[in-house]
Amino acid sequence: MKLCMIGTGYVGLVSGVCFSDLGNTVYCVDKDKKKIDSLNNGIIPIYEPGLEEILKRNYKANRLIFTTDFKKAVSNSDVIFICVGTPTKRNSNSANLKYVFDVAHQLKKTISKYKIIVTKSTVPITTGDKIEKILKRLKNKKLVDVVSNPEFLREGEAIRDFIYPDRVVVGTSSKRANQTLRSLYLPIIKKTSRYFNTSRRGAEMIKYASNAFLATKISYINELANLCEKTGVDIKDVSFGMGSDERIGERFLRAGPAYGGSCFPKDTRALIDTANKFETDLSIVKNVIKSNDKRKILLTQKIEKILNKKTNNKIITFLGVTFKPNTDDMREASSIPMMNFLSKKKCKIRYFDPSGEKKELSKIKNVKFCKSISLACFKSDLIIIHTEWNVFKLLNFRKLVKKKNFSIYDMRNIYSPIKMKHMKIRYYGVGR
Repeated sequence: MKLCMIGTGYVGLVSGVCFSDLGNTVYCVDKDKKKIDSLNNGIIPIYEPGLEEILKRNYKANRLIFTTDFKKAVSNSDVIFICVGTPTKRNSNSANLKYVFDVAHQLKKTISKYKIIVTKSTVPITTGDKIEKILKRLKNKKLVDVVSNPEFLREGEAIRDFIYPDRVVVGTSSKRANQTLRSLYLPIIKKTSRYFNTSRRGAEMIKYASNAFLATKISYINELANLCEKTGVDIKDVSFGMGSDERIGERFLRAGPAYGGSCFPKDTRALIDTANKFETDLSIVKNVIKSNDKRKILLTQKIEKILNKKTNNKIITFLGVTFKPNTDDMREASSIPMMNFLSKKKCKIRYFDPSGEKKELSKIKNVKFCKSISLACFKSDLIIIHTEWNVFKLLNFRKLVKKKNFSIYDMRNIYSPIKMKHMKIRYYGVGR
């Protein structure tokens, strides 16, 4: 099958590369010429384990084409996927759909024979209706079917999620479009996963409902962690005891920093905005957002408490700064407000992250990127384990720090408090 992915961000690139690996011819279109040139040279703009190897293999086999030629890519394809960004609007909770609608207007001028237009970008309910309205002339001539097919890819595990999906959700009432997409996904839905056909609005809602629920689980366990710290209970025991119940499940029940990244923050806000437009009160989701915002403040206050409020010239080391491991994504990462606060308190901040130096931190005073864990930890007063990259899980802090008195704030509960006590290291976890 011939496919077109409009937008080579996280969703468009991962989906395009993986579809090509299934034997399809995929055109990946972007107006950013530098990005397209880099992709044509095998350089990927995101950190995603395994993606570069699959990209190069399919590019060499001529199944993967990177181009800025929108018209050619669309004309040569059977199914068009809209994969552009839908960030939160400034001073608003609503999703910015400008890029989605810009694509729709371009398609209106380009399409001359039947195409399936698939919205893969995360968009609020009724967006598909609005796209169809833009393409009304083409729809009346039966030249297009507008479908919702939300993605459920986790950063850092996107390739596995694509190949072995929990479910493939396709929102359309068109038998023709549904049959085509079922055929497209057949190689992966055979692998014990589920193909689910629903209405277009239903598919749009499923994506937001899923992300909001996962965000709720994170905020819920984080609030319980606050109580555990005051009652002498280990939150890891609580998570295990709860997660063993199949009705609840263990995933996303790990206490730590506030949730971040490209999805949960913007999607929970957009869901609230949609609910307000339909005069519906989503009080639980509203409180999840409030709880997550408070989380950033609470953990920062804990850092200050660990330092006994003596922050001046203290050397603070962050191990990991991204919102989660196996990604270079810094969007809404808790490390940013934490570093801003500590910088104002005149701390000397160092950090190491396996995905490299971060431009988002370069503007914060007294923040330095270190090229190794040992350089970051040397003579540090406080080590903050912010992101649970595997390289942080078996460290000998005594050898790394080379200093008698220092503290560890393990925001991911990687290490054993008992073992740390035996090593005479001041250790603080979350919810324990």
